[in-house]
Amino acid sequence: MQIDLPLIWAGIIAFGVIMYVIMDGFDLGIGILFPFPPYDEDRDVMMNTVAPVWDGNETWLVLGGAGMLGAFPLAYAVLLPAFYLPLLLMLLALIFRGVAFEFRFKSRANRHWWDRAFAWGSICATFAQGVVLGAFIQGIDVSERAFHGGPFVWLNPFALFCGLALVAGYAMLGAGWLIMKTTGDLQAWAYRAMRVLGLLVLGAIAVVSIWTPFIHPAVGARWFSWPNILYLSPVPILVALAGLRLHIALERGEEYTPFLLTLGLFLLSYAGLAISLWPYVIPPSITIWDAASPPASQGFLLVGTIILVPIILSYTVYNYWVFRGKVTAESGYH
Repeated sequence: MQIDLPLIWAGIIAFGVIMYVIMDGFDLGIGILFPFPPYDEDRDVMMNTVAPVWDGNETWLVLGGAGMLGAFPLAYAVLLPAFYLPLLLMLLALIFRGVAFEFRFKSRANRHWWDRAFAWGSICATFAQGVVLGAFIQGIDVSERAFHGGPFVWLNPFALFCGLALVAGYAMLGAGWLIMKTTGDLQAWAYRAMRVLGLLVLGAIAVVSIWTPFIHPAVGARWFSWPNILYLSPVPILVALAGLRLHIALERGEEYTPFLLTLGLFLLSYAGLAISLWPYVIPPSITIWDAASPPASQGFLLVGTIILVPIILSYTVYNYWVFRGKVTAESGYH
């Protein structure tokens, strides 16, 4: 039996990307929300909720990028020059954000500057990721197996809207995390923020879902042709039900459900994206099989990945287990 290595690697990279989006998404969301609580003590607690886990969350970004380079070098060679500027912005923003994480607690006199670095680093990194996603959905101009376009191919209304939508989405994840991890006034503030952000995110999902078929008629044909419309209808139905259940959870004051439902919305959106673009790794022309590295390379890399991914998952689970529970002003990172 022949093993379809490109298919396996597509699954590994897709898993790494969604793990990054989920796990780094909520701590970037904390940074996006950072300027808005009324008291500086609340910002201390917000940062303390993610201090033990934030840097480990970015492991998945490394897995996705390194996996892309090793398993699909053509995709890496096309996508990197297409998105040099937003990716550079993302990396610089993550650097400022990481430095601010450490320096904010040490430099009392200049704390306000590190607050701004943490917040703007989170916002800019998230916005850049959303812009890259939007431009990727629109498609990349490829000629003779190389990127054929200008440095600002990503600068268009759809990509910019996706950037803003992802900022709202990560902020929603951050609000759900705060509801789950905090108490008192900060938790009450997070409930209020979640109500507004939930409406924004559901609206953004609807806009992107309607806008995408206009950009790619083939995507519209995939979703709205018969019998596909019947088979794929559970995705938008589940999104609507998750939104309704989120409203009920917020009205009841549930603590864990809002965060879990937000994760569900991200997973459903990711599933919708996969359905729309499969099997293209560079839409609309290059499939995962076209972009794959030689089987010997993919097989060699797969052995190491099979060993490393369970180790990463194990220490991630252990880390979250150790630092489970509520965070208060008296506990955390100083």
